[in-house]
Amino acid sequence: MRVVDTALPGVVIIEPAVARDDRGLFLETWRADAFAAAGIAVAFVQDNYSRSARGTLRGLHWQWRKPQAKLVRVVAGSIFDVVVDVRRDSPTFGRWVGLELSAESFRQVYIPVGFAHGFCVTSEVADVEYKCSDVYDPGGEAGLIWNDPGLGIDWPIKEPLLSPKDSRNPVLEPSRVDLPAFQGPTR
Repeated sequence: MRVVDTALPGVVIIEPAVARDDRGLFLETWRADAFAAAGIAVAFVQDNYSRSARGTLRGLHWQWRKPQAKLVRVVAGSIFDVVVDVRRDSPTFGRWVGLELSAESFRQVYIPVGFAHGFCVTSEVADVEYKCSDVYDPGGEAGLIWNDPGLGIDWPIKEPLLSPKDSRNPVLEPSRVDLPAFQGPTR
């Protein structure tokens, strides 16, 4: 397993070792001791799965009452995955990173608590799985509008398919009460 830092401290790309032979392939997508040795010592308590059509954009979300770290991977298709630092007083507040995740690359992204997450589907269909460090709390979910001009995210689509809730998300304002506090380095 190789861990690649991104421009947002704590947000890392995980490139698992893939063993291939005539029968196919094998890889470990999660192994607590190996991730802990890489600085990701988190207990995941919930796994989520979504299937989405091309052009769907999910996000940008975070949980404020039950904050969640996430480990995201694509099991079919491809997505453009985006992570935004929403931690109040963080040196990287409002900055984002975007990366392609696909079933073919096996890359994953680890997202610590305090970051908003979203993705858009760039293949015909994408199946996405992600581990969460706390359970989903519908009343504690917060979001950002996907095209917040203050963020300037360079999405690969211009007219995404959005849920009604995601189409009403507000922009990122430092005064929002649902923002997590910056607690220092995340890894």
